[in-house]
Amino acid sequence: MDPILLLKALILGLVEGFTEFLPISSTGHLILAGDLLDFNDERGKLFEIVIQSGAILAVCWEYRARIISVVSGLTRERAAQRFTLNLFVAFLPLAVLGLLFGKAIKANLFNPIAVATTFILGGFIILWAEKREHRIRFETVDELGLVDAFKLGLAQALALIPGTSRSGATIIGGLFLGLSRKAATEFSFFLAIPTLGAATVYQLYKERHLLSLDDLGMWVVGFIAAFVSAFLCVRWLLRYISSHDFVPFAWYRIVFGLIVLGTAYSGVVDWSHG
Repeated sequence: MDPILLLKALILGLVEGFTEFLPISSTGHLILAGDLLDFNDERGKLFEIVIQSGAILAVCWEYRARIISVVSGLTRERAAQRFTLNLFVAFLPLAVLGLLFGKAIKANLFNPIAVATTFILGGFIILWAEKREHRIRFETVDELGLVDAFKLGLAQALALIPGTSRSGATIIGGLFLGLSRKAATEFSFFLAIPTLGAATVYQLYKERHLLSLDDLGMWVVGFIAAFVSAFLCVRWLLRYISSHDFVPFAWYRIVFGLIVLGTAYSGVVDWSHG
């Protein structure tokens, strides 16, 4: 296996893991990193799908006790049934809209300039959300009803636009709906499992003609990097939100987006896919 390719796999795996659950858009960062590393072809896009499963596994491992409890109590415990139904209802908007408009969005918006613009807009939305008075209606994810779960699903669906951030849209949507920061963040973690899991399985099936054992080493490196970095990130974020808000992420998005736009229009960086 080409060592340069393995290095690219390591970098992209770390990018996926460190950005998947923060409100800064993993898809957007992967598009930008893939562009810089010249790894944005069909093979590269399939690789991004494969390493996504590493991030999913990290959340499953962190919440393994809760997941086992829900699964084991699904046939007899009302709380487990309600929690599962909430996740299913929240999952539906992105799944349906993704099937309807996913191809058109990828054809027109999966480029560095569009991503950078969305980074900036998303940053200002986070600043606006944090400036509002935050009245907490739900301290935990178990207090959510079906209507609020569906609203959170609609918020997550905004992440179809690259650069928006799936976790960011869900978390900020949760703040608007009155979830505590911990509840909004944890719901975004739990919702990632069916959302990213279904997307991974669907895309792997759709792109199965690109699967090759020759790429196994690259996938393993990327998967492990994504798992480890995502696990560390989830642990860190849960500690961070106990005493901090999301304003630093907003400014990161704005500054990073401006840097990408500035380098693109000045010619400093050749964003060839922009």
